[in-house]
Amino acid sequence: MKKIKCIAIDDEPLALLVISQFCERKGNIELTTYCEPKIGLEEIIRKKPDLVFLDIEMNSISGLDIAHILPHDTCFIFTTAHAQYALDGFDLNATDFLHKPFSYERFEKAIEKAFRYIENIPNRVTETIIVKQEYNNISIAISDILYIEAMENYIKIFRVNDNYILTHTNLKNIQKMLPENKFIRIHRSYIIPIEKVEIFSKKEIKLSGKETPLPIGRQFSNNVYNILTGKNIEYH
Repeated sequence: MKKIKCIAIDDEPLALLVISQFCERKGNIELTTYCEPKIGLEEIIRKKPDLVFLDIEMNSISGLDIAHILPHDTCFIFTTAHAQYALDGFDLNATDFLHKPFSYERFEKAIEKAFRYIENIPNRVTETIIVKQEYNNISIAISDILYIEAMENYIKIFRVNDNYILTHTNLKNIQKMLPENKFIRIHRSYIIPIEKVEIFSKKEIKLSGKETPLPIGRQFSNNVYNILTGKNIEYH
C-alpha cells in the first residue's frame, strides 16, 4: 500500500507525541500533528488527508463537532481518555475508537482497519467546501450544489434538494473554493455547476433541477458560450 497522509489533532502535546512515535514504528504513514484544533480542521479541509486521529474533549472545540463537518468519506479514528464517548464515535462512523492510554498493539489494530477502509475506496471523491452559516461551519458536497447566487454581502448556495445555505462572503471568494473545471460564472450574481446545464442560449441557462432559467450577463456571455459548446451542451 502507498504511504498514507495522516493528520492528528489533540490539545495535549504528549498524546500527539505517542501517536507520532507509533506511526513511525508502524511505517508507511506521513503524519502531521496539530495542538490547535481549529488550525488542524483547516488543514484537513485543505489537504484532504487519508486518515485523521481526533481527540474528543479539547479546550476550544469538541472532536465530535469536528467529525460532523469532516469532508465526506474521511477515514478517522477517535483518541480519547473518556470511554463514555465510544457510542458517539461509532454513530459518527469512526473507523475505530482508541481509549487512552492505548498500547501499540491496539493502535496497530486500529491502523490496519483504517488501511482496509482506505484501500476499499481508492477512487473516493471527497470534494467538499466548508462555509460558515452564522456560528456554524457547514460542509457541502460539490455534487450537491445546484447554483450559487450573490445577495449584497451574502451568498446563497442552493442545493439539489431545494434547501440553501446563507453565508457571509462574496462570489469571488466562493469561486476560489470551487474546482475550475466544474463551475462557471455566468453573471455578476450567479455561479453554476457545468454538469447541471441542460440547455443554454445567448441570454439564459436552464439547469437540471431548476424550473426557471438563470440569466447570462453580457460580460460573461462569450466565455459561457466557449466553455459550454466545448462540453457539447445544447445551444438554442
